[in-house]
Amino acid sequence: MSAIRLLVLGAVRQHGRAHGYQVRNDLEYWGAHEWSNAKPGSIYHALKQMEKQGLLHAHEIAPSTAGGPPRTEYEITDRGEEEFFRLLRESLVSYDQKMDIQSAAVGFLVELERAEALALLRERIRRIEEWRAAVTEHYIPEGGPGQLGHIGEIMNLWVHTADSDAAWTRGLIDRLEAGAYTFAGEGERFVGVLVEGQENPYATGERHSGDDH
Repeated sequence: MSAIRLLVLGAVRQHGRAHGYQVRNDLEYWGAHEWSNAKPGSIYHALKQMEKQGLLHAHEIAPSTAGGPPRTEYEITDRGEEEFFRLLRESLVSYDQKMDIQSAAVGFLVELERAEALALLRERIRRIEEWRAAVTEHYIPEGGPGQLGHIGEIMNLWVHTADSDAAWTRGLIDRLEAGAYTFAGEGERFVGVLVEGQENPYATGERHSGDDH
């Protein structure tokens, strides 16, 4: 799975309609260019590919009054909506993935209803515990991973990472059960996207050929 698909679909979905530079600006606002592969070229490529796949619909809009080139605005389709929620749900329960995918999923967590989000997070913990039980039973010697020399540090790393993930997930569950954040169906939710023309304090300032399209 690629985090860029979830990020781009989510950004377009939150705007309703957005051109490529708006999507790029949002992802930089979220810091996604630091913790994922959300670089300008990847973002514009993803928009075009998902338009070809029927996940996004492209609208051609007129040039600006300032004489700028025509831009394409993207809108999520019904198929794109299904793909967004499929990726979101899969990312929340799957622990054996890169951190950028989990981070993207957390960023869109409130698009779900609270009860479903909690159920998915509990499933994540169940899968972590199942994995941990399997590896500690079959891959760690009775005397501990140190019996494998420095190679045992690999297993130490895996188990420590899984334990940290489970601990963080339990903490998030506790916060959500206590009423933290506003989820789908509960009222107006926090939306961290920039309106047209709003300054982005985290923008890289790097120009890309796709910015004008």
